[in-house]
Amino acid sequence: MTSNPVIIRRTALAAPVLLLLYGMLRFADGLDGHRGPGLLWNAGHVAFFAAMALFGVLAAGVREQFPPHHRVATVATGMTFAGVLCFLWVIAGDLSTTLRHDAPIPDVLETVGPMLFPLGVLILFGLLVAGRRLPVWTPLLFGAGIAAITVDLDLLPFAALGIFAALTPLQRAAGPHQLRPRAAMVLR
Repeated sequence: MTSNPVIIRRTALAAPVLLLLYGMLRFADGLDGHRGPGLLWNAGHVAFFAAMALFGVLAAGVREQFPPHHRVATVATGMTFAGVLCFLWVIAGDLSTTLRHDAPIPDVLETVGPMLFPLGVLILFGLLVAGRRLPVWTPLLFGAGIAAITVDLDLLPFAALGIFAALTPLQRAAGPHQLRPRAAMVLR
């Protein structure tokens, strides 16, 4: 039995944990009746920034599990990267009033762009489910977590726990749904 690559195991664990930290810090920041620049706001956004960067690394690790010529996996990974970059730009703007003032974030980057991230990840996970390398509940839980965040940002801690649960098959060193090296892949 082969193991999930270490980069996938570690990022599948760290990214949702950092997302949970962001959700908890965001909640704590709002206890005084408003959210805004300050220690909790900044710490939460730094955790969010790191989580999104790690989701990009996770997508790159998952992409490596497919043959180089797999076009759908390549496009899905590109979508994920584009969405992650949009998220990072928006988060950087939240952390820096200078950046937000000097380089305003176009509406498309703030609203539509970040949605490329979950769409790309769901496609990658769907390909892995089709190849019987992930359980079907992985993309379902991941999608539910993203939907919860979209509905209400106050649900972020619960969404992060759902995303953490969705990624548990990727966090395991070995198991029935571990990823295999691309040479053993059937998907083309």
